[in-house]
Amino acid sequence: MNETYFAIHIFIVLLLIASGVSMATRWLRVPYTLMLVIVGLIISPMHFLPSVHISPELILLIFLPALLFDAAWNLKLDALKKNLLPIFMLAVPGVILSVGVIGLVLNQSIGLPWQQALLFGAVISATDPVSVLALFKKLGLPTRLATIVEGESLFNDGTSVIVFRILLGIIAGTTAGSVGSLIPTSLSEFCIVMFGGIAVGAVVGLMLSTVTSYFNDHLLEITLTTIAAYGSFLSAEAFHVSPVIAVLIAGLIIGNYGRRTGMSPTTQVAVNSFWEYAAFVVNSLVFLLIGLEIQVSMLAQNIVPILWGILAMLAARMLAVYGLGALTKLLTETVPLKWQHVLFWGGLRGSLSLALVLSLPKLLPGRSQLVVMVFGVILFSLLVQGLTVTPLLKWLNLAGVDKGMDEHDLLQGRLLAETAALAELEVLRSRGTITDRIYEQLRTALIQLQENLSRRLVQSGLSGRDLHHEQLLRVQKHLIDVKKARLAQLRQEGILSETALHELINQLDEELGDIQTGPAHSEQGDDAKAT
Repeated sequence: MNETYFAIHIFIVLLLIASGVSMATRWLRVPYTLMLVIVGLIISPMHFLPSVHISPELILLIFLPALLFDAAWNLKLDALKKNLLPIFMLAVPGVILSVGVIGLVLNQSIGLPWQQALLFGAVISATDPVSVLALFKKLGLPTRLATIVEGESLFNDGTSVIVFRILLGIIAGTTAGSVGSLIPTSLSEFCIVMFGGIAVGAVVGLMLSTVTSYFNDHLLEITLTTIAAYGSFLSAEAFHVSPVIAVLIAGLIIGNYGRRTGMSPTTQVAVNSFWEYAAFVVNSLVFLLIGLEIQVSMLAQNIVPILWGILAMLAARMLAVYGLGALTKLLTETVPLKWQHVLFWGGLRGSLSLALVLSLPKLLPGRSQLVVMVFGVILFSLLVQGLTVTPLLKWLNLAGVDKGMDEHDLLQGRLLAETAALAELEVLRSRGTITDRIYEQLRTALIQLQENLSRRLVQSGLSGRDLHHEQLLRVQKHLIDVKKARLAQLRQEGILSETALHELINQLDEELGDIQTGPAHSEQGDDAKAT
């Protein structure tokens, strides 16, 4: 009972800290996840909390499936297919190249034994895009670039885990010879583990997609997606194949096939909200725990190997991004050089690397040094790289590339606000609250501002037709929300039954789905009316 109470107490305190950080980042120009790490570093020496440590099981078995499934559920398969080659090159050959380069640098620089050097390379080659993708959304970067970053990070997690486990198995089972002598066997094992994970994920994803098509219950279908996330992970573990790849494939299938064929609009909204919240909580806890776990004094004592680890990571990432980028250019649509700069510097390391290094056997030679080096590299990656990504994006003139609609939103919002102010001015005059002189003065200023905003709207890059349909969709969605609110009120008043409310909400959600997927329809309808 006391242990359960203690765990719940710690959980609530961590959530309170995360909520406070989330509120603070609304005024601070620091990504939310990075701010959590900073806060963790600050409060750790204060012993503000009882001793809290990250266990590999906590991340690998509880946190990781939720993060992977949420990302895969929201990843559009069409966008993934269009960028499959650059994603594959970075996620598979790129990781293998990175492991080799890091191992070589550390072996030749600080004399780290080959086995430990390669193991460090496998641990630190997994990228964590959470903070960078949040910046992408905020700054309006190209959608294709965001797809490449997210796709690579998801699948290179799987590759890193596979390479890590193969290397760990080689180290644990080798009494003679070298790692290099077992490479042919390792390659075959890599393929088995990779494609086995794909098979398990596909089976789970298709099964759950089929089951959801027989029901229209958002609570049940949220439960089924949760089973898919953790069931695919545990099933892959049972078959000794890649659990990371299994979760990704299951999430991709359910998010792109099961969602479309077996889920009503109401269910889709509910599932989206559930996984969005789950990812928020998990990310909050992970990054806060990283800050709490890292001991600055311990890092200072091992500064030389940490600096070599950072140098090796950056050198490997540079070769993977720019070298494989040149090869990709010969085979498919080029990845612009500016984008390659973002891929290089935005390849942050995070929770998975931490979980892998903590999962190393306690008796493994050199384990303590590897743990400290990984902690140091992660801290550099999150704070130095993470905090300088925004200036890099602005220096490359990439910020705001896809913000045409955002600019339109700002201008239109301001225009509507000024219109409301003008209407209120009329009310004040009719009540005799203000004099005619003040009324004319303020009215002239408001009208001039409206004209200026209208002119800027036209110049914002959206055609009149685009503006018309965007505004039409917004009003239609707003009216549906009004209808839903009124129905909920009628249910509270006892006028509607629960069954009737559920049916009417489903009808409105179907209308909302038609609105969201059929803008071209509206154009045709308008044209037909016009003729």
